[in-house]
Amino acid sequence: MVCMGTSLELEKLIWDENDFEHMGWHDAKVYAVAFMDESFEFVLDIDYVLEWIHPKEGESNFKFWVAPSTLVFRNVWDLNIDLEGRVDLEILDLHRGNLHKPKNAEHIKEFAEYDWRIETDSGEIAFKSAGYKQYFRKPPALLDRQRIGLKERGGISFDVIH
Repeated sequence: MVCMGTSLELEKLIWDENDFEHMGWHDAKVYAVAFMDESFEFVLDIDYVLEWIHPKEGESNFKFWVAPSTLVFRNVWDLNIDLEGRVDLEILDLHRGNLHKPKNAEHIKEFAEYDWRIETDSGEIAFKSAGYKQYFRKPPALLDRQRIGLKERGGISFDVIH
């Protein structure tokens, strides 16, 4: 990501598990989830916070670079969703661990799988997956809050760039 005054340029529109160490999902607003059973994908429509901007002198509030994104986990199984409370859902953190070879590695042609845990403000979502791709659907916007808003972001979407 490169900040150019009034705009933030993304290095690329599609990020994946190889970028995990450079990404963070804290405060990502989740608008919707989808279960693509034929392709074994778990999909989230989120507002991804790319950067927190510290207040300038004389200001008291942070600003945020935010972009609507589709987060797609592939070859998902052993899904466990434990959420309660509000309808509003925000990601606090995304964890991965326990690297191992998938049981169906030869079939899916992938030889690494992780245990994933999405920690939210309402509970956890845990599963096994070979990895993810995150598709940025619009350029980042500089906002006074960590979410874009349903109308401004174009509603709920699971669109991806191919």
